[in-house]
Amino acid sequence: MMDARNAVMTGPLVLANATLVLPDATLRGWLRVENGEIAEIGTGCDVPAGAIDCAGEFVAPGLIELHTDNLERHIEPRPGVDWPHAAAIVAHDAELASTGITTVFDALRVGSINRGKGGYSKYARSVASEILDLRARDMLKISHFLHLRAEVCSETLVEELAEFGPEDRVGIVSLMDHTPGQRQFRDIKKLEQYVKSKRGMSDAEFEDHVRNLMILRQTYGDQHEAATVAEAARFQATLASHDDTTADQVAVSSGHGIKLAEFPTTVEAARACHEHGIAVMMGAPNLIRGGSHSGNVAAEELANMGHLDIVSSDYVPAALLLAAVKLGEIWNDLPRGIRTVTQTPAQSVGLSDRGVLEVGKRADLLRFRVAEHVPMLRGVWSRGVQVA
Repeated sequence: MMDARNAVMTGPLVLANATLVLPDATLRGWLRVENGEIAEIGTGCDVPAGAIDCAGEFVAPGLIELHTDNLERHIEPRPGVDWPHAAAIVAHDAELASTGITTVFDALRVGSINRGKGGYSKYARSVASEILDLRARDMLKISHFLHLRAEVCSETLVEELAEFGPEDRVGIVSLMDHTPGQRQFRDIKKLEQYVKSKRGMSDAEFEDHVRNLMILRQTYGDQHEAATVAEAARFQATLASHDDTTADQVAVSSGHGIKLAEFPTTVEAARACHEHGIAVMMGAPNLIRGGSHSGNVAAEELANMGHLDIVSSDYVPAALLLAAVKLGEIWNDLPRGIRTVTQTPAQSVGLSDRGVLEVGKRADLLRFRVAEHVPMLRGVWSRGVQVA
């Protein structure tokens, strides 16, 4: 398959007798694709010669993923295992295509710690270059952008950010502050459980890890935060906050010009985000599981309160469409649920060419049906080329 950047159908693609998921309604009809774009949309159940008969199944825009750890899982499938990167990236790309994701912002950590068992090495620049190279060689099925996760509690953040430029397709920069005792890990017991399980730390090693993070925050925190805000502007990327917990933290985010909040941890923070005009993104696994694995606010609670705008698959790519369908059931409004994984994420990062079934938009499409509340994909197209 060809990369979404270049791949274009040579002949027209017609999806007929479909239930089209439009921004605010569903419509029984058909659409025609030419040169990688939606060329025409019409109503009716007729199936002209050469068209694909969707038999009433849903046709929706391709899913847009803003925050996923999936690439890191392919690069390091086991602790300490460094899988060949080209193979990992291609496998990651294919997996996302198979779940209906046609645009992804690959999350890469910037900022490293060079000491202690809780340390981690620099990798973002080299992996980003490999993604861009594979894209240039038409080896990827879907559209890839970069999401740089800026670790405030690190030693090398400023130097690593300086290695990127506007030409690198950096679409999102998120401010990550993993200082123990606040944000995602207000409950240090949850941090202890997570880190010990992932890195095999002893009690003494965990205590040293916490102490080291505290020192890094005190030494570099404010400098790193200011540098991240400035670098996001240089990249012309969307600046996002991460794990806001209090209204005061949201006010700081707003002061930085942040318009996207990833995984606020409390109702207070989510409500404050909307008061400041900041879109709220929550994780699909949180919604599917019925709660956060870190003990934070449940996505469904925010959905019921009207404080959820965007869904990310986070660490389970297949959860994205499943979550959108579940939100459609919660709200009794499937188009609204689908918007959380298509149109709204596209708008939040300034992508005006996709995320909606409209004439002239990219033909990033998916066909699915729902049985027992589970969506079953029947086809995925990136710019009119079938990729799954």
